[in-house]
Amino acid sequence: MAKIFCVANQKGGVGKTTTTVNLAAGLGKIGQRVLMVDLDPQGNATMGSGIDKRKLKLSVYDVLLESASVAEVRVRSEKCGYDVLGSNRELAGAEVELVDLDHRDQRLKQALAKVADEYDFILIDCPPSLSMLTLNGLCCAHGVIVPMQCEYFALEGLTDLVNTIKQVHANLNKDLQIIGLLRVMFDPRITLQQQVSDQLKSHFGDKVFNTVIPRNVRLAEAPSYGLPGVIFDPSARGSQAFVEFANEMVERIRKM
Repeated sequence: MAKIFCVANQKGGVGKTTTTVNLAAGLGKIGQRVLMVDLDPQGNATMGSGIDKRKLKLSVYDVLLESASVAEVRVRSEKCGYDVLGSNRELAGAEVELVDLDHRDQRLKQALAKVADEYDFILIDCPPSLSMLTLNGLCCAHGVIVPMQCEYFALEGLTDLVNTIKQVHANLNKDLQIIGLLRVMFDPRITLQQQVSDQLKSHFGDKVFNTVIPRNVRLAEAPSYGLPGVIFDPSARGSQAFVEFANEMVERIRKM
């Protein structure tokens, strides 16, 4: 049975999509069966997995509206080594259409339950806002992976996210918890980043992943080639860090 994780942060531009596709590729590299779900209408995780969102005949939009199953919609990214439940601009309309439907926050959960036995990990790339799409992701997840930069404003955004997770846990999904905080785009030469990193570790303890993802040009270049950094340049420091993170995730799940 797959473990389902949302990659979420209510602050934009913190590397959620980069984290999702590179963790998926890293897990694939170490022999895990992975489904990556793109819940962001921008479709960046879809494009970053080598799938052209403009050519999708079916997308996660069809899954949420129950006009197609996950098995019908998913696409194999042979280059990346994992399956993709892609998205495109159509998904923006799902927000409005879901409002009047029954079980509107449980639709993704019900759809993924039918394929959960086929995967070890299902990773969900969430939009930066607390929307009906994000809520669908949080309602079906066993936990949340929070990528964050070690900057002052990131700490404020983290407080909002923790409160959201508590509310969803209390009212909609008793399984939901923060699996861990992943420090991304980290530059140890910057004193403030080191200070914020220390604050995170002192406050959240073992909820902070040991792996740190460095600021890395090759990771930033990879999306323009439609690939995760782990596949685009496996020897880059950032890519190696994500494979290390994938191994840490597998170890953490074994202990849960």
